[in-house]
Amino acid sequence: MADAALAPTGAVGHSPAGKPRFDHAMHPGGVIAFLLVLVGGLAYAVVSLVTDMNAVGEAPLAYGAFALLGLALLIALGFEFVNGFHDTANAVATVIYTHSMPPLVAVIWSGTFNFLGVMLSSGAVAYAIVTLLPVELILQVGSGAGYAMIFALLLAAIIWNLGTWALGLPNSSSHALIGSVLGVGLANQLMGGQDGTSGVDWNQAFGVFKALAFSPICGFVLAALLLLALKFTVRRKDLYEAPKGDAPPPLWIRSLLILTCTLVSFFHGGNDGQKGMGLIMLILIGAAPTAYALNRTMTADATPAFVQSSQAASGVFAPRANGAAQPDPAQARKVVSDALKAKELDKPPVYAALAALSTDIAKAVQGYGSIRQVPAAATSNVRNDMYLASDAIRLLPKTGASFSEAESKTLKGYTDLLNAGTRYIPDWVKVCVALALGLGTMVGWKRIVVTVGERIGKTHLTYAQGASAEIVAAGTIGLAELYGLPVSTTHILSSGVAGTMAANGSGLQIATVRNMALAWVTTLPAAILIAGTLFFILRHVF
Repeated sequence: MADAALAPTGAVGHSPAGKPRFDHAMHPGGVIAFLLVLVGGLAYAVVSLVTDMNAVGEAPLAYGAFALLGLALLIALGFEFVNGFHDTANAVATVIYTHSMPPLVAVIWSGTFNFLGVMLSSGAVAYAIVTLLPVELILQVGSGAGYAMIFALLLAAIIWNLGTWALGLPNSSSHALIGSVLGVGLANQLMGGQDGTSGVDWNQAFGVFKALAFSPICGFVLAALLLLALKFTVRRKDLYEAPKGDAPPPLWIRSLLILTCTLVSFFHGGNDGQKGMGLIMLILIGAAPTAYALNRTMTADATPAFVQSSQAASGVFAPRANGAAQPDPAQARKVVSDALKAKELDKPPVYAALAALSTDIAKAVQGYGSIRQVPAAATSNVRNDMYLASDAIRLLPKTGASFSEAESKTLKGYTDLLNAGTRYIPDWVKVCVALALGLGTMVGWKRIVVTVGERIGKTHLTYAQGASAEIVAAGTIGLAELYGLPVSTTHILSSGVAGTMAANGSGLQIATVRNMALAWVTTLPAAILIAGTLFFILRHVF
């Protein structure tokens, strides 16, 4: 990388005109509070995990299995911690470089709203990346292959994030994680899959690629247009000037910049925090399936609707079987798994198998009274049946199947109920991810902040430029979270700053922009290579 990415990360002891000071260290009391919250969060996770397992009669884990589970959870939370200080630095760069907030206040403020964003997130994004993984690895997540998958993709994403952070390059944690997922899927395919989809679900992957590719283009263009619109409509000279000395901007400008920083932090927590949640749930499902493989929070009140929807879905599948006999549940699982592997679902035997699975799911839930009462011995089969049925319904239209409007509505309602039964996030997982992301925001943020604030454009960031970039980032990330799309906070905001510099005629520092673009372009292949290599190694360990 060019020297621009390796320059010092800020002045110590003095502040050039208009530049913020980064020499104010955190008070020792703040450090102690930080450590207490960190330890408290980890203790809360352990107590909640044990409580959940005891509540459903899950047998205590052996020491080795418990240690493996603890290590997997620490690595998953470590990814969110690194995500916090890597990505969220983008949110605070504008308020710091416009002197709207002191640096330490800004990162604590941002960390707080990252925490709230995770806690109030919808959960729609949590499983978007998980669905890219091979189905058999998801169904067998408690096996050695499952642990190899989790360790490989999380460690690869952390390694790449730390590497780009060390060079001061704003890089997408979403890109790194998705590249790691693809690397695991490709390595699994090359090594020879078992049951289910042995490789990557490329249709789902391309959908995620579109969302990620849209991020920098959207950020650059919309932020540039917004700045030009502001110049045309708001005739305030001070809005388009760089800060003078260390004085904060006028109150109304300062309020706007703090608001946009708050929104970016909140929506970043809501979007990026969910990616770690989905992976943590895979870990928990593998280690303690009785407690986490099914949504034990669903009450008996939901059973009649669930049974009725299952039977209605079976009624959609059965006529398309063209007289093919419905197999027993074990054979039905194999037929659907093989069809998912071959991406050939629109066939009579598959419809017969799906009808059998749907009927068996309805009988199981009705027989036990509710999903929460499914016993330990039946949990894995019920969950796997539900997951296979949901994934098959999702992919059927992409493999040539066509349904009437009424049939599509029936299957959509059934899929929603299946997902509600298998895809949920316990409150304690949200709290721990929120803490990891929020605390991560307060560590190591300077390198990325300096790059965004000083090294993208040739002139100092103005108030209008900072507000334009963050308004676009907040709006885009918020909409992505609403529609369940994983997008890159880093790409949107960094490219937004570049867009405002271009629109303002300020000029861009080509070396920095080139290095950022190079990091963005190489993230996917690098993460794929690292994760695939780690998966290959770990598959021979577990």
